[in-house]
Amino acid sequence: MSLHHVSPVGIYAAAFVLAAAVTGLTTPLVVRLAVRLGIVDKGDHDRRMHDSPKPRVGGIAVFLGFAFALFAMLGLTPASPLGLTPAADQFGAIHRLVGLLFGGLLILGVGIWDDVMTMRPRNKLIAQIVVASISMLYGFVIPGITNPFHDPGTNWIDFPIWVGVPLTLIWYVGMMNAINFLDGLDGLLAGVAAISSVFLFVIALVHDNPVVALVVIALAGSALGFLPYNFNPARIILGDAGSLFIGYVFATVSIIGASKTAIAVSVVVPLLVLALPVLDTAAAIVRRASSGKRITEADRGHFHHQLIFRFGLNVRQAVLLLYAVCFVLGAVALAFSGEFTHVFRHATT
Repeated sequence: MSLHHVSPVGIYAAAFVLAAAVTGLTTPLVVRLAVRLGIVDKGDHDRRMHDSPKPRVGGIAVFLGFAFALFAMLGLTPASPLGLTPAADQFGAIHRLVGLLFGGLLILGVGIWDDVMTMRPRNKLIAQIVVASISMLYGFVIPGITNPFHDPGTNWIDFPIWVGVPLTLIWYVGMMNAINFLDGLDGLLAGVAAISSVFLFVIALVHDNPVVALVVIALAGSALGFLPYNFNPARIILGDAGSLFIGYVFATVSIIGASKTAIAVSVVVPLLVLALPVLDTAAAIVRRASSGKRITEADRGHFHHQLIFRFGLNVRQAVLLLYAVCFVLGAVALAFSGEFTHVFRHATT
């Protein structure tokens, strides 16, 4: 059968399986490399909880699976989901994927540097801003906002550059750090990333966005390929390399999904899907600021820590409960996405 006759479902399934397989095969290699080089997390600080040292650059394996799957699917164009985009936009779709992979590689490098050398919070923030700025050169800028209750044809508000650029920077930095803060228990972030990606995949299909669908299903595959090595008791953790990369992908697909008819869906819905890390980060900022601490100072006041220290759950119980919460939030976001679609169609007819 010609590749041109491969169904989109088959392509998405192939991306998922390839990402999971490559991540699963490369993770043991990353474990051995990290142990040999002494890149381990001793679990002796306030953020993560380990009984023994763990290799902490698991994000390398997640990125390899993710990137391999996307490059493989690019090779199947026009049979790939990119072929479902209008012909005039196929170059733009490839441009966005290349930009996402390049930005993902850069933020992975920042995370590896932090895992190995321990960057100062200010320097890590600067590095995140630099990566976000480079990504904006690929067109990843929040362009404006839709008011679905306004008169048809006049419901789009363009952001001037002095609004769009700072807003995009805040979006990138906020999302990357929110996801980073969530990485405190074995298996938590990998599982939440997989669940969230699956819901975002379904939402992208509903809104006919094959590029976003391809990206998030590849991320779901790579997260699930990593999870067997990361679930409690973990053999390896994602580290900042993994958490910053996953946060970067989530931030970028939200911007890619933005259009003049669905900007609210592409931004509000991911916030619903990812409400757990977003709310946890907001609570951490308020908690630390009110106690006179720096907002970058690690503590054990996060939601996942409270489930263990205040409610007496063990790590596995806490993680599974948070998986369930993430699943419920994803279902709410999916339903909310449908409501938004109805409102937008009503407002533009």
